[in-house]
Amino acid sequence: MQTIGELLRHWRHRRQLSQLDLSIAADVSARHVSLIETGKSRPSAEMILRLADQLDVPLRDRNRLLVAAGFAPRYAERALDGDAMAAAREAIQRVIEAHEPYPAVVFDRRWNLVMTNRAVDPFLAAVDPELLRPPMNLVRLALHPRGFAPLIANLADVRSMFRTRIRRQLGAAPDPELTTLYEDLLAAGPDEASHPLESEIMIPMIIGLDGRELRLFSTITTFGTPLDITLDEVAIESYYPADPETAAYFRSA
Repeated sequence: MQTIGELLRHWRHRRQLSQLDLSIAADVSARHVSLIETGKSRPSAEMILRLADQLDVPLRDRNRLLVAAGFAPRYAERALDGDAMAAAREAIQRVIEAHEPYPAVVFDRRWNLVMTNRAVDPFLAAVDPELLRPPMNLVRLALHPRGFAPLIANLADVRSMFRTRIRRQLGAAPDPELTTLYEDLLAAGPDEASHPLESEIMIPMIIGLDGRELRLFSTITTFGTPLDITLDEVAIESYYPADPETAAYFRSA
């Protein structure tokens, strides 16, 4: 197991901050940061969380920092379908149901689908049942030849969007399973030309369904200031019509 000093140094380097940068942001001395990283000073739990907050460390990894320093984990990871999460689950349900007749999906940090609204059902009907076995992965569903891929007219754009977002996600916080997903589905081959997107403000997606060409963009919603790991890692992606024809299709459906 890595020491608290090694873990803090890892996150500081990942955020490309010097000890002085971190000390100024956290309102502590640079010498104290140095002593913690070299193991010459044992930080309090409050100090660890203060530094972790400035380093934007995910809640899951904040627990690891605390354990490495000999403290109990601070953040729980409750199942979304448990009683303790009833209010959060109801809030998510309200959001995705209110978004109908347009599609909305809820996924975790590894892009596994947690919930969907009814507008997603027609898209899932075109997918190989093998891909619908839990955990259903949004990236795999979108890019697999037996998933949505045959329906997506601008598949290169969508692949590039996923590549950009997951690469950025891995840059912020490493995850072995997400790395495997990236390597399996998104790593560019030697003959594949790069297809960069200029912006993630709108996700371009053109889907052929029921003889129509549907144009969609999306927004992503997350919980503000969560104190639970599950809520910290869950996201809602809501899709919107990009033209009147697409809007009319969903309203009629």
